[in-house]
Formats: sequence, structure tokens, C-alpha cells
Amino acid sequence: MSYIHDTITGLMASSPAQTEFYQAVEEVLESLEPLLEQSPHYRDSRIIERMVEPERQIMFRIPWVDDQGQVQVNKGYRIEFSSALGPYKGGLRFHPSVNAGIIKFLGFEQIFKNALTGLPIGGGKGGANFDPKGRSDQEIMRFCQSFMNELYRHIGPNTDVPAGDIGVGAREIGYMFGQYKRLTGRYEGVLTGKGLLWGGSLVRKEATGYGCVYFASNMLKAHGDSLEGKTCLVSGAGNVAIYTIEKLYQLGARPVTCTDSSGTLYDSRGIDLETLKLLKEHKRVSLREYLNEFPHAEFIPVGEYPEDGHAVWRFQADAAFPCATQNELTVADARALLANGCRCVSEGANMPSTPEAVEVFIAERIHYGPGKAANAGGVATSQLEMSQNASMQRWTFEQVDQQLQAIMADIYTRCSETAKEFDQPHNLVLGANIAGFRRVADAMLEQGVV
Repeated sequence: MSYIHDTITGLMASSPAQTEFYQAVEEVLESLEPLLEQSPHYRDSRIIERMVEPERQIMFRIPWVDDQGQVQVNKGYRIEFSSALGPYKGGLRFHPSVNAGIIKFLGFEQIFKNALTGLPIGGGKGGANFDPKGRSDQEIMRFCQSFMNELYRHIGPNTDVPAGDIGVGAREIGYMFGQYKRLTGRYEGVLTGKGLLWGGSLVRKEATGYGCVYFASNMLKAHGDSLEGKTCLVSGAGNVAIYTIEKLYQLGARPVTCTDSSGTLYDSRGIDLETLKLLKEHKRVSLREYLNEFPHAEFIPVGEYPEDGHAVWRFQADAAFPCATQNELTVADARALLANGCRCVSEGANMPSTPEAVEVFIAERIHYGPGKAANAGGVATSQLEMSQNASMQRWTFEQVDQQLQAIMADIYTRCSETAKEFDQPHNLVLGANIAGFRRVADAMLEQGVV
């Protein structure tokens, strides 16, 4: 479609060298073709041209002092993409790979993910090219304080409410919140993912992983199946992966893999959850250490990955849960999964499957839950934290979890019904993109040219 091609070409000219951003935009726009044919007023009002350009892009330097007294400088970002549905909402990522293109891809995805929740939240994303690994608590505190020295000017409980992401957990949120409070003199729900002692929500840590599994469960339930007795592959070893594994066990499945930057862990008996939490939430060491307790398990170092993919996707399994990072599942991995019996993929990470891999899943008509739908549980629970902060209440674990389950079921229904509306009932990518786009686009039209 020339309209979509021209839009991507224009982005390449105005936002050069942002490959992941182009990928995210192209995937959404291709799905919108049947909607644009049915409802040309979106094109006539230039909704897409407005939507692919962030409302605001903030870039800033972050000077800080390390434990040796040396001044270090990093680059920080906050991309406030869309406020059509509510305050900007999206995480902060601290990782050496962070650049403008990564943050823009994540922020663009966040628009549709947040829209799918049905909650009043817009889309944004931020972060810095800072690596917390190997840094002391004092170094991380100094970095977070310097980061907030600029960010505080642009955020607020009714403006922009950041959360955590890769490299940003409760520790980092705590340091940033403390600095925000010091700078503004206000104690308010300006960040989510806070500690439980000072405004955080139960289930927030577990939410993305739990939600990813709930989405898979809804996909299977709609076809008379369940996760009970299923063998599952999981990538990653952070919050999303850990709590995906926890919820899989609770629903009677057997997760047998996880990964970190050093390699892939495979335990045919099922990953021991308590040992995984000890290694990654407390000791913060390599998954290789798992073999000290469970020598029967197998660890495949990064250097031994297949050239055309990743070891984690090369085992027999019924379902797969990519929970690490973008483009971690290649077309070769997708074919290997199908050859090994996998018929369900639910994405816990943002855009973890390459476009070619997604094409394979859709063509084979497996149960495929795209990230913007399947991993929306995290941001949904962040909004529930905002609600608790605004009302000065504290909900129980069961209350929040019940709401999370209902939200994930609603997201599946919204995606599924939209896919059926456009005669592609097996294509939840199309369903998610059109459902999310329509909600944002209609709000933009009602608010005028903004």
C-alpha cells in the first residue's frame, strides 16, 4: 500500500537510523490496511502521520560520579508519544543498548498496549544507556538522582507516570522517587513499581509475567484447551520470566528453560523456581550457578547458540513464552518451535519475534499472542497502582490479581473479536493493532487537531 510505504519513507528521512522504530511502525500499519479501506476518514484526518510522531521528545545528559571519584556521562530519554487517552504511561529502561530508536519503538508499542487495557492511560517510554550491572548501590543511587534532576520537570501524576523496565526495579524506582520528592516537595504517585512500604501495589512485580500466562490461558480456553500438563519454554531471567514461570506452575504447566546474557538453562524436570529467584533476585549471578544445585540440568553458553537462532527455542515443548528482549526469536527459531510441537506462543517481552517469525506463526495458525496484548498486564497493574495512590487505598493481592485476570481476559476478547470482524479470526496481531489504534484514533478525532 503506497500510503503506508510513503509514511515509512517519511519516517526514515525525519528519524534516521532508528531500525526498531521502523519495524514497530511497519508492523502496525500493515495490519491497519483493511481498517483504512473500510474507514478512510482516519487517513483523511492524517491520524497515522500524527500518531507516528511523538508529542514530545526529551533528551538530556546525565553526569554522575562513580565510586573512584571519576565523572561519568550517560544519555537520557523520555519520549512522550500520545496523551489522547490519559497521562503518558510507560517504563524506564537502563541498558547499554538504549538509544532514541529503541525508546521510540517501545513508546510507539506502548500507545496500543495501553489502549488495549481499556484504562485511561496514554503512551510513553524512557531510559538511559546506563548499565546497572556491576555497579554499587551508591553508584546506582547517584545515577538515578542525576537522572531525576532533569526528568522531574516533565513528569507528574496527571502528566506522565513512568514505571520500571529492563535495569529498573524497585531499587532504582526508590532512588528516583526520593529525588523527585526532594526536588518538588510533593509526595504523589508520580512513579509506579514503588516499594510496598511507600505506595507500591501488590502484584506489580508479578503482573507482566502473570498477565502473559493469563493471555495464553485465554487463547487456549477459547479453543477448548488449557495449560494443564503443557511443557513450556521461557526466555529471560528477570521479573517477567520469573513470574511467567511461577504462574505456569500454578496453572499446572512445566516450564523447562530460562536464559540470561551468559546462556540458556534447560532442566527437563522443570526449572526450580526458588533457586531461580535466589540466583537472580538476590545473588544476581549467572544461571550457570544453577548447576551447583541441580547437576542434571544443562547449560548452553551464548557462544554455542545456533548461528541461525537461539538455543532456548530448540527443545520439545507445547508452548513458548519469549520474555527477554526485542527480536530474540528468529524465523529459524519459529520453524524449530513448530517442528518440536509448539502450538502456542505468548510474548512477555516487547516485539521479541522478528517480522519473519511472526509471519510463520500467523501462517501456521497457532495460538500467537503478540506482545502489545500479551504483556499488557504490567502497565495495567501500574494503572491500578495509580488508582490506589489517588484514592489513598491499599488493595489486597487477591483484589489486584482478580482485576489483572479480568483485564487480560478483556484484552483477549477485544483482540479476538476485532480479528473476527475483519475475517481473520486466527490473526491476533491484526486484532490487537486495529483495536488499539481505533481507540486512540477516535479519541484524537474527538479532541480536534492536536
